[in-house]
Amino acid sequence: MTDSSTNMRLKLPVACFILEIILIILFGVLVEYDNDTDAKKFNINKNHSKSDVHDGHGAGTSDNTDYQNDFYYRYPSFQDVHVMIFIGFGFLMTFLQRYGFSSVGFNFLIAAFSLQWATLMQGFFHGLHDGKIAIGVESMINADFCTGAVLISFGAVLGKTSPLQLLIMAVFEVTLFAINEFILLTLLGTRDAGGSMTIHTFGAYFGLMVTRILYRPNLDKSKHKNSSVYHSDLFAMIGTIYLWMFWPSFNSAITEHGDPQHRTAMNTYYSLAACTLSTYAMSALTAHDGKLDMVHIQNAALAGGVAAGTAGEMMLTPFGSMIVGFLAGIISVLGFKYLSPILEEKLKIQDTCGIHNLHGMPGILGAIVGAITAAVVPKEVYGNGLEKVFPDVAKGDRDTSFQGGMQAISLAITLGIAIFGGLIVGLILKLPVLGAPRDNACYEDSIYWEVPGEEHPNQEELTAVRTEETEKINS
Repeated sequence: MTDSSTNMRLKLPVACFILEIILIILFGVLVEYDNDTDAKKFNINKNHSKSDVHDGHGAGTSDNTDYQNDFYYRYPSFQDVHVMIFIGFGFLMTFLQRYGFSSVGFNFLIAAFSLQWATLMQGFFHGLHDGKIAIGVESMINADFCTGAVLISFGAVLGKTSPLQLLIMAVFEVTLFAINEFILLTLLGTRDAGGSMTIHTFGAYFGLMVTRILYRPNLDKSKHKNSSVYHSDLFAMIGTIYLWMFWPSFNSAITEHGDPQHRTAMNTYYSLAACTLSTYAMSALTAHDGKLDMVHIQNAALAGGVAAGTAGEMMLTPFGSMIVGFLAGIISVLGFKYLSPILEEKLKIQDTCGIHNLHGMPGILGAIVGAITAAVVPKEVYGNGLEKVFPDVAKGDRDTSFQGGMQAISLAITLGIAIFGGLIVGLILKLPVLGAPRDNACYEDSIYWEVPGEEHPNQEELTAVRTEETEKINS
């Protein structure tokens, strides 16, 4: 089914080789190990570094400073986030009956590229010292976060784009992500540890704008393939379970050690649990026959993790996090049931995975909850822990109301950059040379993959002849 426009024999290898060679050169010139990774720097003051922090982790060893390396505090969270990126996101998108290879395979490709490019782009804005980007386990987590935003956008254009288009989209989106993140976290002092704004809202509305620009008026020609079958939904549910299990680690991965990290994981944990119950309730309630919809369960049950991203490290309280998750599940199911058809019919937004319902609206909810929590919770509630959550408030540079205002402004900035950036990138992706599939060949693995067991033109005739011969022998 491959034609000359979708043939990737030269286009994809050239793009992959050129991009990777550029990355290798840039890493060689700009990137170095940070103090916790470099052999000389970490060991030069070994007996004194971090000696007053994390007491007890080295008990029973001759030199406890080795076990106070940041690796031992961050790497478990990194593992969980990494699993979410490559297994969770990848398998969540396998619901399409004929697009499983592409869902997992293209997810793998753009994630592997994006995490390298994100290391550089985030380093340019956050970690450039003396002309070098120092990297460690925390920069690996941040690169995975950026990759997550790209994979969210991938969900909007799933089945309608070539791998080359996805790589080009990743180049621009990672760059814009790093710019937005720098504006919010560094310039405005915004708090968004779990990325309700920087990851989910940005990735969702960037992807929605891209898919709007790539609108296909004749996509009905592939409508019969834009659906699931029993086993594809089961595979997608594997992605859901992985994401659901590890989301507390995702939201808490880069928060301050101690109570903020503990609190973020706990708030996310209860938000997800409450969200799951409201998702099941709304799925049955919105169906005329009261049956559960697997699309709702696969996606809306995760909205609680998205919505707890910004306020997770704040003193949201356990019952507060449950309210947030409960609302997120309701909003997400209603979005899948009623809003998605309106977006496609009226605004011509063909959102394959429904990222607006899982990441977009819950991300905005999370940003709003974060702004309100930052503004209304008195700083006395935090005590001496205020500096870990709101360092600018603790230093007296701003009050809680001002912090809440900055959180709200950050949401508006994120939406602006995502929508405008998606518009520009969408126009670039319309170039015919990038090999997008035809309208009647969307949601189909065999366009870009060798599919085992694929029927050949004479396969049906051969099968009929063999069946007839077998019947004669048996008789």
